[in-house]
Amino acid sequence: MSDVDPATAVKVDKSVVGDTEIDESLYSRQLYVLGHEAMRRMGSSNVLIVGLKGLGVEIAKNIALAGVKSLSLYDPAPVELPDLSSQFFLTPGDVGKPRDSVTIPRVAELNAYVPVKSHESSSLDDTAQFDQYQVVVLTNVPIQQQRTIADYCHTKGIYVVIADTFGLFGSIFCDFGNKFSCIDPTGETPASGVVGRIDEEGVVYLLEEERHGMEDGDHVTFSGIEGIEALNGCEPRKITVKGPNAFSIGDVSGLGQYKRGGMYQQVKMPKTLDFKTFTESIKDPELVMSDFAKFDRPQQLHLGFQALHAFQVSKGRLPNPMDDIDATVVFEAAKKFAADEGVEVELDEKLLKELSYQAKGDLSAMAATIGGIAAQEVLKAVSGKFHPIKQWFYFDSLESLPTSSRRTPELCQPFGSRYDGQIAVFGSEYQEKIANLKQFLVGAGAIGCEMLKNWAMMGLGTGPNGKIWVTDMDSIEKSNLNRQFLFRAPDVGNMKSDCAARAVQRMNPELNGHIETLREKVGPDTEHVFTQAFWKNLDGVTNALDNVEAREYVDRRCVFFRKPLLDSGTLGTKGNTQVVLPDLTESYSSSRDPPEQSFPMCTIRSFPNRIEHTIAWAKEYMFERAFVKAPQTVNLYLSQPKFIETTMKQEGNHQEMLETIRSFLTTERPRTFEDCIAWARLQFETEFVNKIQQLLYNFPKDSTTSGGSPFWSGAKRAPDPLKFDANNPTHLGFIVAAANLHAFNYGIKPPSNDKAYYIRELEDVIVPDFTPASNVKIQVEENEEPQNTGGDSDKEELEKIIAGIPDRTTLAGFELSPVEFEKDDDTNHHIDFITCCSNLRAENYKIEPADRHKTKFIAGKIIPAIATTTALVTGLVTLELYKVVDGKDDIEQYKNGFVNLALPFFGFSEPIASGKTEYKGRNGEVVKLDKIWSRFEVDDMTLDQFLEHFREKGLSVNMISSGTCMLYAFFQQAKYKERKDMLLSQILELVSKKPISKDDVEIVFEIVADDETGEDFEDIPYVKVRVR
Repeated sequence: MSDVDPATAVKVDKSVVGDTEIDESLYSRQLYVLGHEAMRRMGSSNVLIVGLKGLGVEIAKNIALAGVKSLSLYDPAPVELPDLSSQFFLTPGDVGKPRDSVTIPRVAELNAYVPVKSHESSSLDDTAQFDQYQVVVLTNVPIQQQRTIADYCHTKGIYVVIADTFGLFGSIFCDFGNKFSCIDPTGETPASGVVGRIDEEGVVYLLEEERHGMEDGDHVTFSGIEGIEALNGCEPRKITVKGPNAFSIGDVSGLGQYKRGGMYQQVKMPKTLDFKTFTESIKDPELVMSDFAKFDRPQQLHLGFQALHAFQVSKGRLPNPMDDIDATVVFEAAKKFAADEGVEVELDEKLLKELSYQAKGDLSAMAATIGGIAAQEVLKAVSGKFHPIKQWFYFDSLESLPTSSRRTPELCQPFGSRYDGQIAVFGSEYQEKIANLKQFLVGAGAIGCEMLKNWAMMGLGTGPNGKIWVTDMDSIEKSNLNRQFLFRAPDVGNMKSDCAARAVQRMNPELNGHIETLREKVGPDTEHVFTQAFWKNLDGVTNALDNVEAREYVDRRCVFFRKPLLDSGTLGTKGNTQVVLPDLTESYSSSRDPPEQSFPMCTIRSFPNRIEHTIAWAKEYMFERAFVKAPQTVNLYLSQPKFIETTMKQEGNHQEMLETIRSFLTTERPRTFEDCIAWARLQFETEFVNKIQQLLYNFPKDSTTSGGSPFWSGAKRAPDPLKFDANNPTHLGFIVAAANLHAFNYGIKPPSNDKAYYIRELEDVIVPDFTPASNVKIQVEENEEPQNTGGDSDKEELEKIIAGIPDRTTLAGFELSPVEFEKDDDTNHHIDFITCCSNLRAENYKIEPADRHKTKFIAGKIIPAIATTTALVTGLVTLELYKVVDGKDDIEQYKNGFVNLALPFFGFSEPIASGKTEYKGRNGEVVKLDKIWSRFEVDDMTLDQFLEHFREKGLSVNMISSGTCMLYAFFQQAKYKERKDMLLSQILELVSKKPISKDDVEIVFEIVADDETGEDFEDIPYVKVRVR
């Protein structure tokens, strides 16, 4: 039990904690969200889920993917056809069979490490049956049973999560008992940095450019401080923020006087929470806000949900769709609950009646939204990671209701369709709209899989005019299986788009013949695949992409073709959604994320002070230089007859390039694997011994700056050279990885993986003595000349190097194999090399090393991901899609979402409106245009007709261009006379000297023009000319 916090150890199954290895190849992306300790706790927990309609199976799916010790499911009720509106593991052939018996084997396929079994019980009345579980999840359970089970579990220390959805309304209740220990309330990476100084009052000052980002009450500890050594490794000290780069740690008197150096490290402190029982909490609820624009909504829905449950108890059914009599009963019941509980609130009759109207609604989007949040609460309960919902959460998306389609009792009644759960909310007219949509899904990864599942449940594209296109250029990898739930182990290696489409067609056979899969990246190079006709045929586009470049391209296409775009993304527990609508909102590209953090080269190469610096050095300088760029440079020399001659005419460090070619073809060219081991050993000596000795020769530990202050202070940590030790795992690990990568470059296979073999061979390696040189310049500041670039001035030296390079004609057929970095292959030595290399560098500079897992995360630029956030985000996107389908043109009805399941935080905002512009037209008329969405559209016409067309609009055109081709300029009268009677398309072909592609229906022309006042119209839209 040493791996489990004693504060929560009692809550998990003690028999297996720490005994199970975590499959990092499967869980890698989730591990970067939760961490190993939380995952081990989860792997020791038995979870029960009651209720297996759409919401229950969504929670089950997310928990199975995340990984727990066991997952038990209970719902003996027979499958009904409307269940298929949101329960994606049911088929029409399952109708009449017990929900749990048909669902369990399909959930079990999701994760081989999670046993999924049936909870055998004739009823839920005997509460002792829950004693075997750490968490009990209740869905689709009457409120009396919720109360009985939850109150019993509270007395037994069993965690409870209760979730419900009714149409566009959802709720969650959590009870994690008394003294629940939340070991990491935020999930944020702890702050750390360099100490600038500490004064006698205990105020810690950082370097000028540093910011700590902490808050009052946070805790820190220290390392590497000289003068106040008692702070090194001290018990966490509570801070008071004094400014963005200063904080107080309290009394430091008697501890000494600060001299120099040191790092601070934030320490996450557990937070203890007490939860009320269900009975106590329902009368005195703590409410988590889901949308700050609906501040009074949670209290009203708390009463409304009780009224809805009371109706169900008294009538034996839920209220009928759009039934005013039933709705009045529910509203009156809510008023009585408010009076009985002494709640002073002005109830919104329209809101609560809408809750009644939709009570029989069962939507995949809401199941995904509430199911994603509820599943994360289960994971919080068993892991202690992240702050739980305390204790009630209500959510609605009434803005998704249609206003252009009718909702009447008749249109919302069930008519024997798998979509009856959706029709109950939106009506059959709206269902027909959804069925005949033409949607393009870009990406079939985690978000793409969830999106396709939602679409399949909705019946999107299943009508006679409906269709879905999905494209993804990637094949399935093992690490995808943890969150891309449409894929199974046999799918690994196959294309994502094909497998995803087959999976959702099994979920909803009505999609057969309505999904087209593609394997191409959407970009400028594939415009012959995704033609103008393709884009014009679409009703909308949904992004499921993981990179900004592709998102921006799709965004530009949607703006050009005036198509609505739904975009979303996740980062661990954080998620965002964005709606892009023609003539209403700004586009995705209108705002940019801040650039990635980068480090000064001089810091990376000579003055690292944190592990991120050493990892960057190991990846970019060591790995890329030795195993990627050097072999590529050699291959260029071998394949291009005049490579050296051409390169010497260009700027750059020619000496380094030439020395690389010479050494890789002569002194560093191995003939055997033993030569590769020797090469690796000499690399160790060069990088971790000799270069450190040279640095200390240039800047001894007692050296000072020109101002007289110690050189080795502040961010600069004085290093020490290493002494090679073959018995040190990091030292030997570097040799093994470097030798294998060098051998890969030269096509040499290692004879053995036995460590004893490497140690034996190392004994024969002769390491030459090293003496620091006096003429070596080392870059100290970013604005100085880079180090070791002075050799190019010595032509004699360069010629000597060139003379030592073997003639390429003597090496016919020989070429090197550059390494292609792949972070997820544990056998290729890539991450092993970077980890060992970085940690050796860290050892030089007395920096805390990083394990392989953390190194892989940083070097591989891995985006942490978990299925719960993905489910939530796609649910929110689908709720926006309902609005787009309805054709809403009121921007206030749409929501961009920002969520963080760790806190938990839910924020929604109105999309930013697109910018407007105007110009003075004919007769002083003010013409208003949209800066993003407006454009002039004309048929192909002559140049003179084009100029006259715009004169009639009050614009005097001065220049016309298309791409890089200038077609008209007012000052080129001779060319104007030649072209004035030519069609614009003919002029473009003349100037560009190539025909217009047969796939191009429209061509974009840019114009420069003055308005009627003679003012330059700066924000003038482009012109789309129809050429076919």
